[in-house]
Parts: sequence; C-alpha cells; structure tokens
Amino acid sequence: MSDLPSRVHITEEGPREGFQFEKGEIPTARKIELIDALSTTGIGQIQVVSFVHPKAVPQMADAEAVVAGIAPREGVEFIGLWLNVRGLERAMATGKLHLEGSIALTASETFLVRNQKRTFADNLAQQREMAAAYKTAGIPITRGSVMAAFGCNFEGRIPVERVVSQVGDILAVAEEQEERITLLNLSDTMGWATPRGIREVVGAVRERYPELEMSLHLHDTRGMGIANACAGLEMGVAHFDACVGGLGGCPFAGNRAAAGNVCTEDLVFLCRDLGIETGIDLDALIEVAALAEDIVGHPLPGSVKSGGALTSWYA
Repeated sequence: MSDLPSRVHITEEGPREGFQFEKGEIPTARKIELIDALSTTGIGQIQVVSFVHPKAVPQMADAEAVVAGIAPREGVEFIGLWLNVRGLERAMATGKLHLEGSIALTASETFLVRNQKRTFADNLAQQREMAAAYKTAGIPITRGSVMAAFGCNFEGRIPVERVVSQVGDILAVAEEQEERITLLNLSDTMGWATPRGIREVVGAVRERYPELEMSLHLHDTRGMGIANACAGLEMGVAHFDACVGGLGGCPFAGNRAAAGNVCTEDLVFLCRDLGIETGIDLDALIEVAALAEDIVGHPLPGSVKSGGALTSWYA
C-alpha cells in the first residue's frame, strides 16, 4: 500500500445527488438544515444543489432558495452542478458558490442520450460552448470528468481505451481556451465498478496522463463501494465524492438501481483505519447521518452510523 495518500479530500454530495434521488418532497428548510450541519463536521467542500430544469429533477426546483439560506462557514466551499450555460448563469447569479469550470464527457453514448439527449459529438460541441462561457466569465477550467467510466446498464462494460480517449478530449477542450485541467473525476455512474476495474481504469489513465490528480465518484449498487474506494486509495487517489448516510443514486440509470453513493462516514472510517487524514470529525458526521435519515424518512444504507465508529479504540 505504498501509494496510499497521506490526506484525502472528500466532496460531500448528499444534499445534491442524495436528495435528487428521493421521491418525496423535501422542504427547503430541511435541505438547508442538513447542509448547515454538514458544514460543521470538517468537510471542506459540499455540493449543495444542481441548476437543472425542475421537470427533469423536481427536487432541485428550489436550488436558488437553498443556496440563499445556507450559512457561510470559514473553510467550507459550497458548490453546485450545472449541465449547460443557463445552469451556469443561475449558479453565478447566487453570488454564494465556489465556481470552477469543469469539462464533462460520458463514456456511454446510450446513457448520454437518455440522460441529456446528446450524442458524443453533440456533447463535445456543448462542452466547447461551456469552456468558452467559463473563459468569458473568468472562471478557471481546472476539472474534468468522465461519467459511466466503468460500465453502463445499456451498453455493458466500457472499453478502457474509450475512457482514456475521452480524457484526451477533455484536456484538448480546456487547452483551446488556454486552460489546464488538474483534477480528473472518474464516475461509476451506474455502479458497475469493481476493485479490479478501478485498478484497470485508474491505472490506464494515470499511465497516459501522469500529471493529473484523480478523483472517484462511486456507487454502492452491488456492495462494492467501499471496496472500490480502498482500491482507489491503494492507487494513490486522494479525492472522492461521497454522500452522508449513503444517500443518492442516478435517476437516469434505467432501473433506479444505482442507488447509494459511497457513504461518507464509511469512507472516513476506512481512511482513519489506514492512517489517512481527512480533517473530518467522524462522530459528528454520524450525528448528521442520523439527521439525514430523519429528513428523508427512511433508513439509509451506511454501515458505520449503525455499527459504531469505534472511536475509543482509535484514541
């Protein structure tokens, strides 16, 4: 495990990806309550909303109101998600979000069509439009992402070569605007990844583009979430997306079975055991996981919140 990072950076996505998967309406005030609670745990970055059409994702219809109600906290970045220039404009108009340009491609064209009604060519053109918008707005383009990087419910396993090729396209789009991608997110959008797949894809991208920092977005669809995170850690990955309590999923996966992002408190527990710093108070986070369960009104799949953090044994 010589490639283990000394510190891991976790982006909490429960308020955005977690809530968007819930069927029942969640009051704006309760969304803000969860975000404010998360911001006290030591998490440095929280994705709070997405700026998308409310018909596509009804839970995000109150995005502006949520952002307006969040209490600022020193050391915490609040970020949002958008899929087009209109979404970016809405995010900018809030005046409260940390903004970074991201070039996002998808390794499954079938999923891309179902999710965003775009072909590969359409999406590449749209990402060039986004890159130009970032440049005009003075927003640095530092991040890239490949969705469905490990497999797809509509196409099966994704060739590793396709993922590597799309990384090249992402870098090229940024370079056209004289910008440089420094962090690449590989997303297991539909929960296909296994530890072997993590090693293969991360290894192939790293071999071709060793200058990039890597990030993983993992789901626990088949119980592989924390095992995949461990495989990523062993490959030196130091950035992860996660959801408190194991909230989340992808509503466009075709069978609603990509439920459960890798659980934040389970990931923090793993990092603590491996001697990796996160800066997150695990016991405080477990309390927030209980709050998340209360808000959604049903049990969440995270393990550590139920089994215990064993904090006294790590003192």
